[in-house]
Amino acid sequence: MSPRPVTWIKFFAVVMIPLVGVACAVYFISIPLRSSFVVHRIVFSGNEHLSDEELRNLAGLKTNENLFVLSGRKISAKMMESPWLRSVSVRKELPDGLHILVEEAAPFALLDMKGRLFIVDDQGKMLEELKDNQIPFLPIISADPFSKKEAFSEAVSLVKAVKETGLLAGKDHIEILASKKDEMVMNIDGVVIKIGAGDYEEKLGRLMELEEEIKKRQIPVDYIDLRFSNRVIVKPVNEVVRK
Repeated sequence: MSPRPVTWIKFFAVVMIPLVGVACAVYFISIPLRSSFVVHRIVFSGNEHLSDEELRNLAGLKTNENLFVLSGRKISAKMMESPWLRSVSVRKELPDGLHILVEEAAPFALLDMKGRLFIVDDQGKMLEELKDNQIPFLPIISADPFSKKEAFSEAVSLVKAVKETGLLAGKDHIEILASKKDEMVMNIDGVVIKIGAGDYEEKLGRLMELEEEIKKRQIPVDYIDLRFSNRVIVKPVNEVVRK
């Protein structure tokens, strides 16, 4: 037997009409909220390499965005697609502001991959390709990080040691040739340094001590071999001197 008409009328009066009323009230209340909390102020902090405009584009922020509608999580996820960013924190500031704090990756070295130069961070992650003629002074790693992963990783460790020991000071050119993990070679201002693998800080410390003696004696050096723990081989242009 179908329900009596009176039952449907009571259901509509008791349940549906109040629900519709609440929905209408919410809608009309939200209208001034949507128009009152429009984002007019976006503050970026923590950025040194990326401009505010670049960060705004990465965030995908448009004009007349509503503060309540915006999702901080979505903004962070979208910005983290950039290799330059390591962390993003979004804070809403009533009534019309966004504060976005970022942590950037820092240029660490240059990767020379088959003639193309890329800026890489201290984890070996490629940040961007250099397209102009302005090349920053950074140690250069000549390697293929895809086919020679271990050698490239070892070269990144060597660059860290170069920076920690202060070897960069006073140098015009430092290049690391990373074809094999155990055959690391450096070119420092035209002098070839055979350094092998591991114990980089200790080896570079010996090199820095040796540099002073070479300068005093004004020895034209062909190459220096640091691969052995108990000796250093210095190859002048015409002879070999064992230390």
